[in-house]
Amino acid sequence: MIDHHRLKKAYEKARSDLLAGRIPGGHWEGQLSSSALSTATAVSALACVLRNRQTPTDATRLRSLIERGLSYVAAIQNSDGGWGDTDRSLSNIATTMLVRAAIYLAGESDRFADALRSAETYLDRQGWTAGLKRRYGRDKTFAVPILTNCALAGLVPWSEVSPLPFELACFPPEFYRFLRLPVVSYAVPALVAIGQARYHHRKPLNPFTRMTRSLSVRRSLCVVQRMQPESGGFLEATPLTSFVVMSLAGIGRADHPIVRRGVQFLIDSAGEDGSWPIDTNLATWVTTLSINALDDGSLAPLGVECLPWLLRCQHRVRHPFTNADPGGWGWTDLSGAVPDADDTPGALLALARVARHVAEEHAEQIREAARAGVDWLLGLQNRNGGWPTFCRGWGKLPFDRSSTDLTAHALRALHAWRDVHPARIQKAIRRGFTFLDKQQRTDGSWVPLWFGNQYRADEENPVYGTARVLLAYRDLDRLGTKAVSKGLDFLVGEQRDDGGWGAAPSGEVSSVEETAVAVEALLASPAVESAQTVIQKGLEWLVQAVEQDRYRDSTPIGFYFARLWYYEKLYPLIFTLSALRRAADIYRPDA
Repeated sequence: MIDHHRLKKAYEKARSDLLAGRIPGGHWEGQLSSSALSTATAVSALACVLRNRQTPTDATRLRSLIERGLSYVAAIQNSDGGWGDTDRSLSNIATTMLVRAAIYLAGESDRFADALRSAETYLDRQGWTAGLKRRYGRDKTFAVPILTNCALAGLVPWSEVSPLPFELACFPPEFYRFLRLPVVSYAVPALVAIGQARYHHRKPLNPFTRMTRSLSVRRSLCVVQRMQPESGGFLEATPLTSFVVMSLAGIGRADHPIVRRGVQFLIDSAGEDGSWPIDTNLATWVTTLSINALDDGSLAPLGVECLPWLLRCQHRVRHPFTNADPGGWGWTDLSGAVPDADDTPGALLALARVARHVAEEHAEQIREAARAGVDWLLGLQNRNGGWPTFCRGWGKLPFDRSSTDLTAHALRALHAWRDVHPARIQKAIRRGFTFLDKQQRTDGSWVPLWFGNQYRADEENPVYGTARVLLAYRDLDRLGTKAVSKGLDFLVGEQRDDGGWGAAPSGEVSSVEETAVAVEALLASPAVESAQTVIQKGLEWLVQAVEQDRYRDSTPIGFYFARLWYYEKLYPLIFTLSALRRAADIYRPDA
């Protein structure tokens, strides 16, 4: 058994470090990693604007941002000639093609000739356009924007870019899920902008289609304009905003209000090192994760400071982007956030914990917010019992279909507020567990949507997914099921020789994030004898990581169904704290 004094000391250090990371206002903002993919798309967008704007009054500033962005990506090119999404990522075909396109659009191919030769050698091995299409399959959400970026740079013919039916955006949003759009629900602005670029450069032969799209140009742009948030950044995401900006600028609309606001977002979100992150920040997400990781003794003062901010983050009107009902939370407090089925459960769980530690005067306010959040979650549940990210019943692409990690999180949140709508919640929970049971793989694992592991051949992260699902079985007292037994066995079998978890090349240490979530999940059944040795080895790994200050080492973790990578500086700290708090409580001397 690990020494309880060491365990408690490690927990207290992690807790102190996390609490010290708050910003004025009492919440956390975190910090997303710089992204070569985001930086490349931003450079391409700004270069397209400079090429096509009639009166580029901000030309000097845009050129400076382009220069700094290219210098950043050049400095992090991998030894195999490719680029990964972050400075800790393996090379991939998508980011490499985007960086190459950015260099050409910026007119800097001579300056970066050596880097381009290495990149082209890498792309030869990956198969160029055919390899890109293999990577994304039938989902056009990323393949078409990437090829559009390359076509704007003159690197691929427009015939390689699939046409997108942008005219469908003119239908009322409630009809979108019946129209079988070729992109996920959040990508309507890209559908319109990229679809119009393809239409401009290569019109369809069918005269009816050509006429329909011609008549839809102005109206579909109005749809996008209504969707654009105050910040100018669609979803607060650099790639999505950049694809919209470059596509419209490339067809002579560089001075359109959508483009101008998008450019301002790119200017405002550029990092000091010349790079752009994948998103502005995940403030709501990391704050609710932090609250749920802390012990009760930390929540009384924190609740007073943080509660008003958290309540303000709740969306109180129908969202113009996804047509979502009021009541949900997005990942950030910024205007580009969209309510989703991971951040809303996180906020509901945080409110349930904070509610026990704040004055009675706040009770009704919290309960009102929780009731709206529960109603929002219940309305999002799909027919199969699971929860999608943004929109119920919208389609079969990843963001729009049910996923295990979101479903498990939603079940935990509904259970925490089960007295709001007892009968409806009980029914939803029963259907949710039916979905989870059906999604368990034969090896006992569950695969998540939002997190991946770049070292696995399929880039999935079954350790994270299984751990998160098991927490739902734990919270709802379903640990005695066969599904839980198989899930625990899977996690036990995934432990590495060093005591941690996370697929990685031989000689590299395990992942802090995966080790922490695996340990916390195994601690759900500490009485299972076969797991005891594994738990102790995992705890020893985590405690040593804290003692040696390795527990802040972030790992690139999949995002957007394991095809877009980022790391967040607070993840390893939060996940470690959550596991150690649970362990310190279970293994305290008087337990």
